[in-house]
Amino acid sequence: MESDMYDQNTITEAVHTKWAGKTVHFVKETDSTNEWAKQLSRQGAPHGTLAAAEFQSAGKGRLGRIWKAPEGSSVMMSLLLRPSFEPQYASMLTLVMGLSAARAIGDSDIDVSIKWPNDIVASGRKLCGILTEMGLENGKIREVVVGVGINVNTESFPEELADKATSMYLETGKYTDRNRLIAGVLENFEQYYEKFVRTCDLGGMLEDYNRLLSNRDRPVRVLDRQNPFEGTALGISSTGGLLVRTKTGEIREVRGGEVSVRGLYSYV
Repeated sequence: MESDMYDQNTITEAVHTKWAGKTVHFVKETDSTNEWAKQLSRQGAPHGTLAAAEFQSAGKGRLGRIWKAPEGSSVMMSLLLRPSFEPQYASMLTLVMGLSAARAIGDSDIDVSIKWPNDIVASGRKLCGILTEMGLENGKIREVVVGVGINVNTESFPEELADKATSMYLETGKYTDRNRLIAGVLENFEQYYEKFVRTCDLGGMLEDYNRLLSNRDRPVRVLDRQNPFEGTALGISSTGGLLVRTKTGEIREVRGGEVSVRGLYSYV
């Protein structure tokens, strides 16, 4: 396991940004960093506040799945944002964070890709998940909380997860300094977020995102309960949808929410 210290001070010292993570809150254990960040929001915490924990007892993933990780093995953090744009744009922040985290993880010489909309994968297995939640007040955004869970120094997974999950350690055989990893994620996010808020679309990062898209030019099955279909993923649109060419040649834009995308032959 990593020998470096990991707490509020070490994270703060590692982060060199203008606003993303300039205020760091850290606890040994919390139920969920997203829930904690919402609580900090209610207490008046500023835009860019980071809530990080060593251990989560009730972390959540997409569709309400439980997220748990052994102590010392992971990055579990949530970033509090107070954007001035309209609520309909907030879901795209999942993709902004996905790109930011993928690039930071990739700096450790890991061949990462993004499984749209909210997973980062390596060797066909999940390495990182992202969960974005929004709070509204009088029809305006009160806060957006973007939660990130990264399998960093996990040495092994339970048998039922071994073919679905991986970690930076398993990919490289090396332990990663979690302080520097958080700094890298936040530095990337700050840059991409500032591009995003200028236009409220992903146009400024489409090339970077599509280069890392795991499904690009590959067959996918869109698991929409109302209208499942198969096709070839082409990339994402500037509004964050996944563009899929169906077998009839029609190009459909798949939105996030309750739609899952699975590769035809693998997790990815």
